[in-house]
Amino acid sequence: MHTHNPRRSLKARTTGKWKQQAKKALIPGYGKKGMGWIRNPKKAAYNKIYRKTTFSIWGLFK
Repeated sequence: MHTHNPRRSLKARTTGKWKQQAKKALIPGYGKKGMGWIRNPKKAAYNKIYRKTTFSIWGLFK
């Protein structure tokens, strides 16, 4: 079961649109789909399996 981290959730919600636009303009490949497989394939494989096998408690109520 996936446990939520309130600090990370808040950080994800408050990261500004301008900050993401600046990174996208400066860093080639930032925010592009599939970049994780190029940069760190071991981590990308782990994350893919983790996302398919874990569930959130809130998902049970939907």
